[in-house]
Amino acid sequence: MFRNSRALVTGGVGFIGTNLIKKLLKTGAKIRATYYERKPKFFTDRVEYIKADLRMEKDCQKVVSGIDYVFMCSGYSSGAEEIETSPMSLVTPNIVMTAFMLKAAHEANVKKFLFVSSCIIYPPSNVPLKEERGHDDPLFDKYFLVGSMKRYCEKLCQGYAEKIKKPMPVVVVRPTSVYGPHDRFDWQKSHIIPAIIRKVVERHDPLEVWGDGTSIKDLLFVDDLVRGILLAMENINTFMPVNIGSGKQTSILDIVTTIVRVDNYDNAKIIFNTSKPTTAPKVIIDVSRAKKMLGFEAKTNITEGIQKTVEWYKQNMI
Repeated sequence: MFRNSRALVTGGVGFIGTNLIKKLLKTGAKIRATYYERKPKFFTDRVEYIKADLRMEKDCQKVVSGIDYVFMCSGYSSGAEEIETSPMSLVTPNIVMTAFMLKAAHEANVKKFLFVSSCIIYPPSNVPLKEERGHDDPLFDKYFLVGSMKRYCEKLCQGYAEKIKKPMPVVVVRPTSVYGPHDRFDWQKSHIIPAIIRKVVERHDPLEVWGDGTSIKDLLFVDDLVRGILLAMENINTFMPVNIGSGKQTSILDIVTTIVRVDNYDNAKIIFNTSKPTTAPKVIIDVSRAKKMLGFEAKTNITEGIQKTVEWYKQNMI
């Protein structure tokens, strides 16, 4: 599907975008990628990188010109503390970027557009939630604004896919908790796994973990996500959001103890800081649609994924 086609990856120096480009290069696609603040360091001899502010309509129009497939991986992101203290800082820029990119792609007659959403849109649940439950209330209170933003962006995607005279195929994927190489390891924007990996490698004593350790995550190694994204782009031609996850539940405590074990941090003193922001207590995601429609199953277990991530961090970030 992608050989000799022109693919655009927005957010091309970000976590998901970088890993997606790595995989797309193997398909024979001709790749253009956008960046904003951080300059590209990888694949610069094989990818056409364009500096762009996707909050500006003219920049969106420029980057989609001549493109067949758009992978919308860009977005303003933040860590748990910023979501807690300034959640509105994530809402407006992401909605504006999505709206302008969809409009520009439609006007440029791209063949298909893929939007990376999130399982943050689901309400807390003790039973696996299918895609149809993605806009159910109530949202986890601390995720209300960010989750609502993702829901609205999905509605924009549906509008272009179904509600206009000349529809544009739009694919929506909803990843669970993604981790792996090229993630953000800075204190301000890192999520739980990169933050703990950095603390373990730096041998923090005590090893502080935000929350009480009981929250449950569906962990997804980034290589598995990328494979799911490409399968979705290849196989989905109608508006049909799809969950991409492992289908397995792992507690924060189990994540921390796995990282400690993998990096041989013997006798680590783990303390839980319940005054700091925490994640939803439990959101269980049904991944049967991805298996049935895409033939997708996550292949990387937590120990293997953590080992690869720790190794990458040590080789590239220290």
